[in-house]
Amino acid sequence: MDLKTATALRRLRLVSGPEAISFLLLLVCSVLKRTTDFNAVPVMGMIHGVLFVLYVVFWADAWNRAKWPLGTAALYFVLSVLPTGGFFAERKLRREAEDAVIASRARREGVVGA
Repeated sequence: MDLKTATALRRLRLVSGPEAISFLLLLVCSVLKRTTDFNAVPVMGMIHGVLFVLYVVFWADAWNRAKWPLGTAALYFVLSVLPTGGFFAERKLRREAEDAVIASRARREGVVGA
């Protein structure tokens, strides 16, 4: 895995957690708006919207650089629209990055011929 691909995956991983948190907070704000006089939906909606757009941009970049199959790319996109999906995406991306580092070290040390 080259540096640009690793960077694209890292950016996607770093934005997936905050995007999931903002989605959950937006849901809480929506409930509070309907049950109390507290209305933070416009603010949380803007924050979540920006984070979601960043996620989609970083997702497209990671898909292009990592050459994911359609199923993997679709999985990461579907995880972005589920309320807690960003947490699963972050965990899966972290595991993928760790595996890439291990494979890179093995190739460099000549353990494998890949």
